[in-house]
Amino acid sequence: MTDLARLSAFLLRRLVGALVTLLALSVIIYVVFYVAPGDVAQITCGPRCSPAQVQQVTEQLRLDDPLYVRYWDFLQGVLTGHDYSTGTGVEHCEAPCLGVSYQSDQQVSAMIVAKLPVTASLALGAMVMWLILGVGTGVLSAWRRGRLSERVLTALTLAGTATPVFVIGLLLMIVVCGQLQWLPFPQYVDFGDDPTQWAWNLLLPWLSLALIEAAKYARLTRSSMLETLADDHVRTFRAYGVGERSIIGKHALRGAAAPVIALTANDVGSMFGGAMLSETLFGLPGLGRELVHAVKVVDLPVVVGLVMVTGFFVVLANAVADVLYAVADRRVVLS
Repeated sequence: MTDLARLSAFLLRRLVGALVTLLALSVIIYVVFYVAPGDVAQITCGPRCSPAQVQQVTEQLRLDDPLYVRYWDFLQGVLTGHDYSTGTGVEHCEAPCLGVSYQSDQQVSAMIVAKLPVTASLALGAMVMWLILGVGTGVLSAWRRGRLSERVLTALTLAGTATPVFVIGLLLMIVVCGQLQWLPFPQYVDFGDDPTQWAWNLLLPWLSLALIEAAKYARLTRSSMLETLADDHVRTFRAYGVGERSIIGKHALRGAAAPVIALTANDVGSMFGGAMLSETLFGLPGLGRELVHAVKVVDLPVVVGLVMVTGFFVVLANAVADVLYAVADRRVVLS
């Protein structure tokens, strides 16, 4: 079998696996949230509603239908769109339709699209920052092994790993924004309106997330590079007079790339979780604040939609990581 055929088969397996995972994830999320205790109709209608009004809400939301019927309607909406009754008419929700909010009657997909740029800006910016800080610190620690600078960097990474994101975020906000006034208190500015202010206002939330995650990447990069630097072929390069910087840049760092890629994919879920915590801490109007509000008012379509979108990005990131992993190590494709 040629390399192209092996690569095609590898990509096909990953695609099928990702689709099956998404389907299983949708079933689990839908069942877990919709069998949760509590009278959704009563909560949605309000405490002063009469039994007749609660029954009307139950019928409008189709809460009396069997769970499998509601899930099938939900799945059809995701794939082909859905028509919903608004009480005075019928509204069409374009695919992928994740339902309609119980509280605001807005389409969940439209709510997510409106809030997603805030969370994506926060999460992706922090990811770039923690990769730069983490990999850079790991390379420096491996290069300066046994010296004072390496011990200091190791101590800092351990402290970063043990500190919760909200503690670092709160400390940075008090010190950097309050006392030193180096940065403004964060508020979201759309990238299209002012890219400079967009980055300037997100710098502190980026840093609070990056300092936590960078510690893991520094430790992983350091251990991977030290393992590669101890290999026989590296000793051969040194014996032939190849410079240390060339060995680290061309060989040791390449050996550390595969585990870093895998860890990045696995951290997508925690990345969005950390972004949601940071949004609540810094008051940013993203998916995190929307999820907290939806949980408080038991707005199940919004909760399910947000959790499913997060799961989709996790599965997508792992699929992309598999491809990048195969590029970094061709043995993955050949296996």
